[in-house]
Amino acid sequence: MYRAPVADIAHSLNRVADLAGELEAGRLPGLSADLVDAVLEEAGRFAGEEIAPLNRVGDAHGTPLRDGAVTMPPGFKDVYHKWIDGGWNAIAGPEEFGGQGLPTMLAVAVGEMWQSACMAFGLGPLLTIGAIEALHHHGSDELKAKFLGKLVSGEWMGTMNLTEPHAGSDLGTLKTRAEPVGDGAYRIFGQKIFITYGEHDITDNICHLVLARLPDAPPGTRGISLFLVPKFLLNEDGSPGARNDVLCASVEHKLGIHGSPTCVMIYGDGFDGADVGEPGAVGYLVGEENRGLACMFTMMNNARLNVGVQGVAIGEAAYQHALAYAHERRQGKAPGHAGEAMSPIVDHPDVARNLLTMKSLVGAARGICHLCAHAIDRARDAEGDEAKRWAERAGLLTPIAKAFSTDIGCEVASLGVQVHGGMGFIEETGAAQFMRDARINPIYEGTNGIQAIDLVTRKLPLSNGAAVGAFLDELAETAAAVRGANEAGFGDTADRLDEAINDAREAAAWLGKALADGDTKSALAGATPFTRLFGLAAGGACLARAGLGGDGAGRRELARFFAENLLVETGALKRTVIEGGEALQLAHKLLDVA
Repeated sequence: MYRAPVADIAHSLNRVADLAGELEAGRLPGLSADLVDAVLEEAGRFAGEEIAPLNRVGDAHGTPLRDGAVTMPPGFKDVYHKWIDGGWNAIAGPEEFGGQGLPTMLAVAVGEMWQSACMAFGLGPLLTIGAIEALHHHGSDELKAKFLGKLVSGEWMGTMNLTEPHAGSDLGTLKTRAEPVGDGAYRIFGQKIFITYGEHDITDNICHLVLARLPDAPPGTRGISLFLVPKFLLNEDGSPGARNDVLCASVEHKLGIHGSPTCVMIYGDGFDGADVGEPGAVGYLVGEENRGLACMFTMMNNARLNVGVQGVAIGEAAYQHALAYAHERRQGKAPGHAGEAMSPIVDHPDVARNLLTMKSLVGAARGICHLCAHAIDRARDAEGDEAKRWAERAGLLTPIAKAFSTDIGCEVASLGVQVHGGMGFIEETGAAQFMRDARINPIYEGTNGIQAIDLVTRKLPLSNGAAVGAFLDELAETAAAVRGANEAGFGDTADRLDEAINDAREAAAWLGKALADGDTKSALAGATPFTRLFGLAAGGACLARAGLGGDGAGRRELARFFAENLLVETGALKRTVIEGGEALQLAHKLLDVA
């Protein structure tokens, strides 16, 4: 059973993302180290005792659909209401609407625990938190007054409706339409697919954020607007009233996250249960007409960091599961093992390598996510040039946090199956579920290929390269601190870190020149290996930071393992970035279909 790694999470927050420094500087009024510890401890208890038992139940039960209604797995509704009664949904919500206004760093830290305990459960609140962000930043005062308080409390859930059968990542081709009806409302018509928690029986209303086109909208992404479409329209007192013309037509049968309903939603079909007169789902504009994509990106950027955290979370859960099995399972005799009894497999060097790879990758990705959350917090609270600098840091780290963390989530879950051996391929052990659940993370909220494109084409050029340069300079300062500390356990960590950071600099410079020269194909060919390279360098520095100081014992050895076993990949990745594009373009013809 999952146990939240509260000490590891707290250490990463304080040592890697400098939450301790923020508290000491007084930049987080009303928050103290003791309160942070109390929040993390209670979140860990709730995740382990209340949410974790739902994981296997949700996987086995699924989310059956009948007559447009989804039945959630046993226990989900009860635990969810205990969860919102504890104030967990409101932890980072705006205070003026009932939220606690706590830092993103703390929200991300407890979010990891929900996702580790049961990712299918944690997905619903993840989308609601994104909806809160979008509505808070872009919604009218009237919309906020009607909907935001209920979303912040968690009494209602939110969804994100982008994808259509013909329009996945290319949102410019979406066809869902919105027709104004003259009273400030709109009628929405269309179909959306892959809608997480689009229908369920947990809350008494669901607020869908839907991208659609107005009749006179310009083509492409410039002509997209965002609408809030509630499952139930509101009565005068704010309670759910008439049933809107929005229906869940089917629920997808998926590889994993079986306890999370992934829905096909139909808007404006005039189904029998609708109670809004003429066909068309009633919706309300969020933000300005034809500026919906900018509003939705507020929600998507929040979700991208939180999906990165899901990668960390599923990796942590898979690691704990594999470690426990490796101590229980006995097979053969490990080197140096005395006596005639078989050894626990954890003592075999190859199994130990797998487990330490799992642990170090999770710690590296956790640190990157915490650094990203820290940058978001600083950007929100700073002003002027300082706010711009932190916003660029958050922008730079978001695609890394999403792509690197979700890739390692899959890698770690796969290693977990390997540690279990043949039993890992058997569903009853639970190892396979982590692997199945993890696989969606590199796909949704913008595939990791899209994250790599975003990193190379939009984030590397920020402030003419100064944003990435400043971040790499900070990583180099960590390497220097490791070298200067001269603490036992670090081994060659400083040297390997310097090499990785230099590899990142050289690759970034080459990509920048390729883009400047108009060689976009070569730059995009190197985008994904560069993202991995950057994540390894940043993650290695995070582990090294965690190992610095008197409280870094044990963590120094983990940083060394990562540096001497995984950071050495960056040299090969740099060569792939710089030299691999031509071969890719030449070999592309092999993919032609006869």
